[in-house]
Amino acid sequence: MEGTLFGFSEEQISDFGSTFGIGLFILFMLFIIAEIAWKSKAGKTGTFVLFFVLAFGMLGFIAKTIIQKIWGI
Repeated sequence: MEGTLFGFSEEQISDFGSTFGIGLFILFMLFIIAEIAWKSKAGKTGTFVLFFVLAFGMLGFIAKTIIQKIWGI
């Protein structure tokens, strides 16, 4: 049973962390962006700009995950 942790292989743990772990981190970052918009009283346009600019990198990660699932990579 070498190379396992609680019966899971390193690949399984890595896959879980890169999907659910980063997914939870993305949700936390969205919460932070919403809090910044609320505390700065950014309004509708300012909030949209904050979410668009700060969350743009997250969309790339989500798109990469979807493309990998569709193409079976």
